[in-house]
Amino acid sequence: MCFYCMTERFTIALDVMGGDHGPDVVLPAALRALAKRDNLDLLLVGDQGMIEKKLLAFGGKSGDRLQIQNASQCVDMDELPSHALRFKKDSSMRIAINMVKEGRAQSCVSAGNTGALMATARYVLKTLPGIDRPAICTSLPSKTGHTWVLDLGANIDSSSEHLFQFALMGSVLARAVDGNENPRVGLLNIGEEEIKGNETIKEAARLLSGSELNYIGFIEGDDIYSGKVDVVACDGFVGNIALKSSEGIAQIISYYMKREFTRNILTRLAGLAALPVLKAFRKAIDPRRYNGASLLGLRGSVIKSHGGADVLAFTNAILVSAVVAEQNVPQLISSQLQAILAERQAV
Repeated sequence: MCFYCMTERFTIALDVMGGDHGPDVVLPAALRALAKRDNLDLLLVGDQGMIEKKLLAFGGKSGDRLQIQNASQCVDMDELPSHALRFKKDSSMRIAINMVKEGRAQSCVSAGNTGALMATARYVLKTLPGIDRPAICTSLPSKTGHTWVLDLGANIDSSSEHLFQFALMGSVLARAVDGNENPRVGLLNIGEEEIKGNETIKEAARLLSGSELNYIGFIEGDDIYSGKVDVVACDGFVGNIALKSSEGIAQIISYYMKREFTRNILTRLAGLAALPVLKAFRKAIDPRRYNGASLLGLRGSVIKSHGGADVLAFTNAILVSAVVAEQNVPQLISSQLQAILAERQAV
């Protein structure tokens, strides 16, 4: 991802209290992100007293590039989205999203409750004209770099039109972040043949085939990682299972490799000899490098970090947020969608 191409200044609001680890992860990640990006400013949203104290402990302090916004509430990880939306109007999550709407920040990042984040972001920012439902999108490693996959859980019952919108939004994101002018788009299905799948996905294929998107057809689960496709559109129910399965596979591979290389003295020696290869392999499949999912389809930029993210993972989410803000992805999605809708009306 083009993390090093930013020129203008950008402000990102961080939900400091969200996630499993809260300020103990968000604050050191914020300091790392500032060290990597000279044109990045951060707004830390949460319990001001706690943030100031912990920030000093991590070797930082508030200033021109790092400001604190107090929030008297926080959203629990198991809280119902409806409850958070109704009763947590002064939560760190809500205030961070409000900052995007008010223009004080160009994007926000939260590791908090996914349902509450989506519900709050949709209520505060609203969806783009022509977009029925926002979608969660992130990248997964592939043989040629990475593949953008959406939806990853925001919508568990998607229509063919929704799948078409997901494909469009993912294509715009791939162009904006990767500089890929003609990203290949595929529909996740149980087979590549045209006769495979239900009527919903078959109709989505017809919509995509008639569009200007670079639609290459149905793809199967293993194609997410093959480098055959740049964007994969799917229902949120299927996408979330694919994502969690990928994370589980990466963990089990690491577990077995570690177990085998520590079995006895000979395998330990073999492990030492293979250490450079093992480190490169671990880095390539490390889910933390791909942390930071975009909530696409909103009139503002919101990035969801994994709830259990560590400092490295949350730092990556901040950097993803900065790139999405720089490229103004919501506006790009809106512009392309309006062009497609105009073409449909003209036919």
